[in-house]
Amino acid sequence: MNILNTPFTTPYTTAPFSQIKDAHFLPAFQIAIEDARAEIDAIIATDADPTFENTVEALEFSGQQLDRISSIFFNLNSAETSDAIQKIAQEVSPLLSEFSNDITLNEALFKRVKSVYDTKDTLDLTVEQQTLLDKQYKSFSRNGANLPEAKKQRLRAIDKELSQLQLKFGENVLAETNNFEMLITNEEDLSGLPEGVLEAAKQLAESKEIEGWMFTLDYPSYIPFMTYADHRELRKKLAIASGRKAFKGDALDNQKNVLQIAKLRFERAKLLGYKTHAHFVLEERMAKTPQKVEAFLEELAVKAKPAAIAEFNELQEFAQELDGIDGLQKWDSAYYAEKLKQKRFDLDDEKLKPYFKLENVIDGAFKVAQKLFGLEFEEIHTIDKYHEDVLTYKVIDANGELVAIYYADFFPRPGKRNGAWMTVYKSQFVKGNTNERPHISIVCNFTKPTKTKPSLLTFNEVTTLFHEFGHALHGMLANTTYPSLSGTSVFWDFVELPSQVFENWCYEKEALELFAIHYQTGELIPMDLVQKIKDSSAFHEGMQTLRQLSFGLLDMSWHGTDPTLISDVKMHELEAFEGTQLFPDVKENCMSTSFSHIFQGGYSSGYYSYKWAEVLDADAFEFFKEKGIFNQEVATKFKDHVLSQGGIEDPMVLYKRFRGKEPQPEALLRRAGLLEK
Repeated sequence: MNILNTPFTTPYTTAPFSQIKDAHFLPAFQIAIEDARAEIDAIIATDADPTFENTVEALEFSGQQLDRISSIFFNLNSAETSDAIQKIAQEVSPLLSEFSNDITLNEALFKRVKSVYDTKDTLDLTVEQQTLLDKQYKSFSRNGANLPEAKKQRLRAIDKELSQLQLKFGENVLAETNNFEMLITNEEDLSGLPEGVLEAAKQLAESKEIEGWMFTLDYPSYIPFMTYADHRELRKKLAIASGRKAFKGDALDNQKNVLQIAKLRFERAKLLGYKTHAHFVLEERMAKTPQKVEAFLEELAVKAKPAAIAEFNELQEFAQELDGIDGLQKWDSAYYAEKLKQKRFDLDDEKLKPYFKLENVIDGAFKVAQKLFGLEFEEIHTIDKYHEDVLTYKVIDANGELVAIYYADFFPRPGKRNGAWMTVYKSQFVKGNTNERPHISIVCNFTKPTKTKPSLLTFNEVTTLFHEFGHALHGMLANTTYPSLSGTSVFWDFVELPSQVFENWCYEKEALELFAIHYQTGELIPMDLVQKIKDSSAFHEGMQTLRQLSFGLLDMSWHGTDPTLISDVKMHELEAFEGTQLFPDVKENCMSTSFSHIFQGGYSSGYYSYKWAEVLDADAFEFFKEKGIFNQEVATKFKDHVLSQGGIEDPMVLYKRFRGKEPQPEALLRRAGLLEK
């Protein structure tokens, strides 16, 4: 019997990674799909009249084995992929798409769900049950259950093609990231780069048996080079290489994929009776409509643009004075911004890094969670890992009860995509009398330890770790009945609240005192440095805000209009960026072809949600600041009304229950320093 199709007998029923072979996956998916089909057939075949229990609840708990196999497989495809896994993904994705369509287009099943939905006012349902019923009904109606047969068949074809195109898009971006290497053999070309960066580059070259210093498009290599390297031409080379990902007109080019994905999403939305893909997506978001999103983005842009222009002009003048730079280019931005920041705040990221040893920052996140929510994190070595770098923990509450299993994977490697994310290997839910606890993971790409130094984080990486850990807490503290409403299964523009609010503790003296300790001397971070971190937190906030808004506007330009007449990806992008562009365009570069958030991940028509959630998080943290950042009453309210509740109610209802009122955009503008400018 395939190990993936049998109940796991591992500690805490964790994934048995060491026993899973690539060859297990395809047959495991095939078996699990057939088992899930049988469960659906049993729901339809019953003679009993449709009830919430025998239809809606039965459907919710069907296919659990398939969900578990999918979570293991697709998480590996992101964090530890290979040619074999990518090939399996291309085979499996159409099967899963087809099966999903078989459910949502199953007339007999929809008839039973609709029967319960039509009588919902006569049923004595809890709030969570009402939400589940509503969500389930919409999963049919929003996926073609009411369409005539010919349109259902077209919908199936679109979904199948989209699943393959999105996978291909991501594979191309990963291949492009892995394919680029910049070898430097002349030591003079390394001027400005910190010692730790040089050591990591040397170590990477050595691992490939090459003399010199190797730099790549992986963030821990790319970002420091763009920030510190004095050699302008090499910064330019690296920046253009990053911006050209999947935009070279070769086998890994994503331009056709971008156009095809956008057009198929539009066709799908039209089939279902929506004006655009954005209209379809936003119906199930806090924002509700594209008009609301565009108004939100434009309102923030109006506030941010004057500040952004002033900051850009100041940076231009600074670069001119310092080095005689006439026209500021994209590859100059991080470099001169860092120099200006150092001058203004006497704050150098490299001076901060010794206080942020990775192990201490991990411990700091744990201590903050302990003080706020009473959680304890105990490293365990009895569960399987998919890679030796992964750390594993048992999370318990004040009573010693299991809260979650937690995986953390911090370093880059060839089989791992760039960026940082939180994910789930097993959802929390309640069945029978058992509260099944979740298995949560965060994945990042931080600088690896070298022969002489531990992994020392930039302050930006510290906030990244806290951000992903905030998502993880949302997953760990989940306490709902149904898996599809559990943890981070919330509206997309609400999901970033727990992650973004958790970043705020990184700027607070009381929190930094828990973990910001010099890795060599044991000295606590000097409080004048803490003050400088706080003072500099709004540095270039106008430019950063405008940049984020431009990404949201690009997303809406692909998904909030009819894309069928777009033939040139680059031209379309230039038009979308017109109102937010500060730097001159680089003709060789295109963002859309590697914009994985919207063309591979789940952020299509949803990139605005980062800024939307910033409004929520700034407003929420003001509440903590009013009462004290470790105030138990506020922390308990946040846990009880936000973190534990998943998607059981409309997020604005949950937020107001926590905060006592709707969020105020002014809180974000105050924090960003944009109200005075």
